[in-house]
Amino acid sequence: GLTRVQGAAPEKPYTMSFNYNSSAEQLEAVISSAEYCEQEAAYHCKKSRLLNTPNGMPFAWWVGRANEKHLYWGGSLPGIQQCACGLEESCLDMRYFCNCDADREEWTNDTGLLAFKDHLPVTQMVITDTNRSNSEAAWKIGPLRCYGDRQFWNAASFNTEASYLHFPTFHAEVSADISFFFKTTASSGVFLENLGIKDFIRVEIRSPKEITFSIDVGNGPTEATVQSPTPLNDNQWHYVRAERNLKQTSLQVDSLPKKVLEAPAEGHFRLQLNSQLFVGGTASRQKGFLGCIRSLHLNGQKLDLEERAKMTPGVKPGCPGHCSSYGNLCHNGGKCVEKYNGYSCDCTNSAYEGPFCKEEVSALFETGTSITYIFQEPYPVTKNASTSSSAIYADAVMSKENIAFSFLTARAPSLLLYINTYFHEYLAVILSKNGNLQVRYKLSKDGLLIFTIDSGNFANRELHHVKINREGRELIIQVDQVLKLKHNFSEIDFKAIKSLTLGKVTDSVSLDPEVSKANAYGFTGCLSSVQYNHIAPLKAALRHPSIAPVTVKGSLTESSCASIMEADVNTVTTIYSSSDPFGKSDEREPLTNAVRSDSAVIGGVIAVVIFIIFCIVAVMSRFLYQHKQAHRSSQTKEKEYPENLESSFKADIDLQNTVSECKREYFI
Repeated sequence: GLTRVQGAAPEKPYTMSFNYNSSAEQLEAVISSAEYCEQEAAYHCKKSRLLNTPNGMPFAWWVGRANEKHLYWGGSLPGIQQCACGLEESCLDMRYFCNCDADREEWTNDTGLLAFKDHLPVTQMVITDTNRSNSEAAWKIGPLRCYGDRQFWNAASFNTEASYLHFPTFHAEVSADISFFFKTTASSGVFLENLGIKDFIRVEIRSPKEITFSIDVGNGPTEATVQSPTPLNDNQWHYVRAERNLKQTSLQVDSLPKKVLEAPAEGHFRLQLNSQLFVGGTASRQKGFLGCIRSLHLNGQKLDLEERAKMTPGVKPGCPGHCSSYGNLCHNGGKCVEKYNGYSCDCTNSAYEGPFCKEEVSALFETGTSITYIFQEPYPVTKNASTSSSAIYADAVMSKENIAFSFLTARAPSLLLYINTYFHEYLAVILSKNGNLQVRYKLSKDGLLIFTIDSGNFANRELHHVKINREGRELIIQVDQVLKLKHNFSEIDFKAIKSLTLGKVTDSVSLDPEVSKANAYGFTGCLSSVQYNHIAPLKAALRHPSIAPVTVKGSLTESSCASIMEADVNTVTTIYSSSDPFGKSDEREPLTNAVRSDSAVIGGVIAVVIFIIFCIVAVMSRFLYQHKQAHRSSQTKEKEYPENLESSFKADIDLQNTVSECKREYFI
C-alpha cells in the first residue's frame, strides 16, 4: 500500500529499506535466470518534487541491487533523469520531465515499472522534499516479479559438421545429469562429448530413429540407446535427458520409455575427465552435429550457449523456427510469431487474449446495452444503386461466416447477435420466448430462413457456447460442442456487411416481429469471446474503444462469465416483472406468489380436515342407528338389508368421492 511522508528535507531525509526475505545471492540468481523482471514504483505528490528535472539535483531516488543510487523513475530508462511522462511527452507541465516536478498544490503522481534487471531489486527509497507548507507525498514500491526462464530459449545453431562450442571440463565423477532440446534434419551427429585419458562421456544421434548415451568409467563402454518409432530428424524440437550414478545409467527421449542399465557391482566407478567439454562436435572434429541445441543443463547448471556462440565461427546464437514446433500452443486463432529467443502468440485477430490466446474476454450487459461494430463501407454506396454499383456489391459477397461466442442469461426472449447488410439482409441469433436458440437468416432471394435449436431452455443461468459456421452453401451450428444442425442453402448471397451488434439494436425499423420482440430488452447477462471471422467486436470495445470502429451504448462492465456462473447469477440477470411487454402475467414478484401459495395451501388443509371430521361423524351416526334397530325381526332385516346395503354402499361411494374431491382440491 501507499506510505505517506511528511517533514522530509535534504538535511533530514526520509529513508525506507526493504527486506525480501531472501539472500542477495538468491535474488540475483532468480533475476539473472528470468527472461523479464519488474517492480512498480509509484510516487504520489502534493507540492513535493521527485527528480527535480530537467537539470536540478533530485529530491528522491532509489537504491538498487549493487547499492547504487538511481536517478530515473518507473517507466523510464537507466541513465535518463526522467519519469514515464517525460519519455511519452505527456507530463502535466511540458517544462518538466515528471508530473510531480511541476510542484503543484493538488495531488498528482508518477507511476511506472522499473524493468532493468541489473538494477533490481529496489533495496531502499529516499525522499527529501515534504517539509514545506502543504507539502506531502505517498510512495509505493511493488513486489519483485520475474517471468520466464531465460535459459529455456538459450540456443545455438551449428551450421557445419566441424563447428562446435567448448566449455570447461564436466566434473561428473560419481553422478552426471544432462538435459537439452535439439532439432535437426541430419541423420547423425554428436550432441556433446567430454574425454579423459581412458574415460569418456558422449550423447549422440546415431541414426534418424536412434539416440545413444555412451559412458566409460574404466570398465569398458556402456551404451544406453532409445529407439524411436518415428524419425527424430524432422526439424522439430525433441527432449533428451541422460543420467548416470553409482547404481544405474539411464536415457530418456521425449515421452518414449526410458532405457535403464544397471551399474556393475564391482570395478571402477569414478568418471575421470580432463579435456574440454565439446558441444555440437567432438575433439576429432568428426561426426559433428548439424542443427540446433537449446536449454543445455549439466548437473543443474545452465550453459550459456548463446554467449559462447557469439565468439565462435560456424555457430550462431539463437535458433529460428520455433513456431514449427510450438505454433500449436497459440489457441483460438492466435498467430505464432517468431522471436530471436523463442516465440510469442499474436492475439490481434482472436477473441481471446493472454500469452497463448486462451484467456476469455467477457462483459456484463444490462437492459439496453449494445455494442455496434461498423464495417468499412463498400465503395461507392449510393441510395439509387445502379448496375455498376451492384457489380461492386457482388464482389463483396461474404463466402463464409465463422461465428463463435459464449453467453449466460436468465432472460428470454433476448437478442444476442445481429448482423445486417446494405441490402437489408440480416443474420440474427436470438433466444425465443421459451428459451430456444434461433438462428435467423433473411436473404434477398431465399427470404426468411429460421433454424431453431429446441434442445432445452438456454436462458437457464448456465454458460453456453455457440458456433455458427457457413462455408459457401453449407451451414453448421454447434451448441456446447455438440453438432445441432446442418443445412445446405439453395443459394446464398449474404453481402455488403454493414454492421454487427451485440445486445440491443438501436435502429430497429427493419426488424421482423420476432426479432423485434427479442430486441425489446436486447440482452441481459454475460457475453464472452465473441468472434466474427477475423473480427472480435467485444474485445475491440473493451480494449480499443477509441481506435476501433465500435460504438458502445449503455452500461458495459468487464467480467468473467465462468466466475459469474459459479457465483450467484441473480446479481447479473434481471427477474421478469409484471410489466413484461410480452404478457407474462403469471410471472409476479416471488414474495407475492409465496404469500398467495401459502394461503391456498392453508385453506385447502382446513377444508380437508373439516370434511374428514364430517364424514367420520356421519359414519358413526349411521352405525348407532343400525345398532338401535337390531331388535327388529329377521324378516324385516332381510327385506331391508339389500336396501341398507345399497344405501351404505352409496354412502361409502359418496364419502370416497368427497374425500377424493377434497384431495384433488388440496393438490391443486
